[in-house]
Amino acid sequence: MRASVLGLGEAGSLYTSGLVRRGWTVSTYDPADHATPAGVVRAGTPEEAVDGAQVVLSLVGGSAALSAAKSVAAFLRPDAVYADMNAGDPAVKRQIAVEVGEDRFADVSVIGSVPAHGAATAVVISGAGAPAAARVFADLGAEVDDIGGDPGDAAARKLLRSTFMKGLGALIVESVAAGRAAGAEEWVRKQISGELSGGAGALDRLHDGTFKHADRRSVETEAAAELLDSLGQRPVLTRAATELHRGLADAALAPIEDLQAEYAGLAVANIGDARDRMGMLDGGIHALWKGAKLVGRARTVWVRSGDNLAVHRAVAASRPGEVLVINGQGDTSRALIGELIAERAKARGVVGMVIDGAARDVVELERIGFGVWARGLSPAGPYKHGPGQINVPVAVGGVVVHPGDVVVADDDGVVVVPAAEAVASLLGGRAVEADEAQRRAAILAGTA
Repeated sequence: MRASVLGLGEAGSLYTSGLVRRGWTVSTYDPADHATPAGVVRAGTPEEAVDGAQVVLSLVGGSAALSAAKSVAAFLRPDAVYADMNAGDPAVKRQIAVEVGEDRFADVSVIGSVPAHGAATAVVISGAGAPAAARVFADLGAEVDDIGGDPGDAAARKLLRSTFMKGLGALIVESVAAGRAAGAEEWVRKQISGELSGGAGALDRLHDGTFKHADRRSVETEAAAELLDSLGQRPVLTRAATELHRGLADAALAPIEDLQAEYAGLAVANIGDARDRMGMLDGGIHALWKGAKLVGRARTVWVRSGDNLAVHRAVAASRPGEVLVINGQGDTSRALIGELIAERAKARGVVGMVIDGAARDVVELERIGFGVWARGLSPAGPYKHGPGQINVPVAVGGVVVHPGDVVVADDDGVVVVPAAEAVASLLGGRAVEADEAQRRAAILAGTA
């Protein structure tokens, strides 16, 4: 039997190894620098990875699940089963099913700790491909709950569970931190352990896992909150858990103050040259007032044309040193931001905004020193109905921007640097700057 696993993070590696132990021939694909498990063929492209595979397991993370499905849909063999195992929005699961073919799609939600149980972790499965997928996971030793139904049904069950489990982890983190601040951390840990059936081991797993997977779980708890909203239930505690996870994910990034100091004065053009002109937003997105500059980490926002409800949510959740990067669908008929929302953002430490859409109140934006780069201007105000998302990958000016990416902007435009490449791009930009200074001096000397 031949299987393919997309994504070699912690869970992907464990499922890959489990399949190998059961005698499967396994190929994988992951563009990140994760180790390749023993006995696995690592493919150079997604299509190579799924070539000939009877079962494809997608473990790339909820934010990349749809794009991963699109990258392999045309290359799946006719009888292949596509099992999407990423936690996330049930609506995205339905989109993936359409991409790969609903008759082959299995929505697989993992219920339990994969680090603790490996490929034998219990799963809930829905979708037309559920029976075939159920046989695979049963062979791996997992307890399988095939609930039938449609794509997204299993994901909804996972999110319902997450309202408790991720909330419990967030509460433990907050309580332990409070105990530490009060000089009573061990006492607090003992109190919590005494109430958990797994004792101190369960406490450590929930506590440490919340820190380790904060970024992914912030997306999952946000989807859970939206599910509760759709059910007519107020997601008060679930939204609080989302905010805590986002805060932990943000804190894991390098201090933005260090980057701001290091990137200060470095031209966007030089950074772009160092990056082979990659990551530069198209020239339609430009500074709204001359002399504006910024360096910060991206807090991403995706809105419907002309609607800024999610922008207000992003401002409320923002942290000092961030840049709001907004996919406004390129619509310039209504301004997504103006003076008042800019004042609120600035008060929270936001250093500017980049908008694939329109803004207004340019004179006031310059007066308060708040840099905005946008595709256009409009005096018409926005709607505030939603929907919208924050802290998800967004396309702005022809560039995909992820939460935490470094954004640098000046009079020439905007460049986005992936978070993992911030230091390398900084050094490269400085090298370009130094080379240009030498060449300019030589030109001037020759002219003289």
